[in-house]
Amino acid sequence: MKKILLTGATGYIGKRMISVITEQGYKVVCCSRDISRFSKPAGIKDDLIEVIEVDFLKEETLKNIPDDISGAYYLMHSMSTSDDYEESEKICAQNFVSAVGRTDCEHIIYLSGLVNQKELSKHLNSRFQVEKILMKSEVPVTVLRAGIIIGSGSASFEIIRDLVEKLPVMVTPKWLDTKCQPIGIANVLDFLIFTLFKKETCSKSFDIGCDDVLTYKKILLGYAKVRGLKRTIYTLPVMTPKLSSYWLYFITSTTYSLASSLVGSMKIEVVCNKESLDHIKKITGVHPFSYEEALHRTMAKIQANEILSSWKDSFISSRNDSSLKEFIEVPHFGCFKDIRSSKYDDREECLNRVFSLGGNNGWYGQSLWKVRGFMDLLVGGPGLRRGRTHPTQLHEGDALDFWRVLYANREEGKLILFAEMRLPGEAWLMFKLYRGKLWQKAVFRPKGLWGRLYWYSVLPFHGLIFKGMLRKLAANHT
Repeated sequence: MKKILLTGATGYIGKRMISVITEQGYKVVCCSRDISRFSKPAGIKDDLIEVIEVDFLKEETLKNIPDDISGAYYLMHSMSTSDDYEESEKICAQNFVSAVGRTDCEHIIYLSGLVNQKELSKHLNSRFQVEKILMKSEVPVTVLRAGIIIGSGSASFEIIRDLVEKLPVMVTPKWLDTKCQPIGIANVLDFLIFTLFKKETCSKSFDIGCDDVLTYKKILLGYAKVRGLKRTIYTLPVMTPKLSSYWLYFITSTTYSLASSLVGSMKIEVVCNKESLDHIKKITGVHPFSYEEALHRTMAKIQANEILSSWKDSFISSRNDSSLKEFIEVPHFGCFKDIRSSKYDDREECLNRVFSLGGNNGWYGQSLWKVRGFMDLLVGGPGLRRGRTHPTQLHEGDALDFWRVLYANREEGKLILFAEMRLPGEAWLMFKLYRGKLWQKAVFRPKGLWGRLYWYSVLPFHGLIFKGMLRKLAANHT
């Protein structure tokens, strides 16, 4: 059985590729910088998946890559964390080429962005530079270039949905008149898998997209049509990139750094080269469905709660890029704590409420949580906008509003969350069902004087927030 190396396995595309690869009869070797963030998709046999801890910025971890891999997917991108992400992406690509070159790998596939314009944004240029590095590999490389991806949980789609659902009238930047060529996530996955080991694709790049070439304005209005919403859009020529980035940040669920990268790319036309698109369609037999069909498919997945992955669950949406293992051990010394417990009436119902916290389900004390979320938004944090990928299921590494799931074990009755809101310190929130009681523990490790002042300033609200939340989670009214 051939082994396929999958980088970016906890990312938006990577998570979905796991089942796609195994369905073709391959064994998938998933790379993750932090194994504690990895959750094996349901329904995949253990002998078809292997997880290794690899950080392509750390050469010493590359030895974990097995020698007997036959193919590899390079799905690592970053539009987020720092101003020098271009350099980090180059180093990752160089280390990847070096590591894979020592294996039995026969084919590398890289998912990049459309780069057909002479002038490229910082983000698209970074992807193009990565492409050049990969193409120098002794292992044959195929590059697939995509524009905006339409699918449940994709950053592009979530921005479209946020804008149209929230704003009946939009006064928008002039880049909404820029042309783009979208593609549905299912078609992206098809191109990725049906390109693998195709010799006629080696050492070449191909553009992938549907046949619809649309302005971003038509993209938004197309979504409104599918949802049956009446929307009016006006474009202004005076909105600067910085103002545009803030506009996206405050209205949608994206981070400011991601919004800034996207705005830079949205000023550039991302349209496929027709000859290139026709060629890859002929080789793979994949014929992408229309933008409207992609929207219908995406909405059906959302309504059925079948969001397999989300960009928000990547550390791209985090306030830091640290390993979860650094925080899984909740500290005891030098910390402030708020510990409460309450008897619960029914264990299963109590677990349902605990594992359904956040997102559209709320936080049982919603008004104060909303205020805290808005305050976090004002200082550059995620606020409550990220929501959750699934209404009732949680896994390690999931984003949950302004928290990150560190540990989620329903059978054990335990959930640990780590705060990604902007704080003068570090915070944890834990729930544990034990001997007929629901235990709720909030821990805050302050940084300096400001951290201590922060704790004492919010202390008067803890009785309202934590006591009320515990009572409703336990649902013990006796």
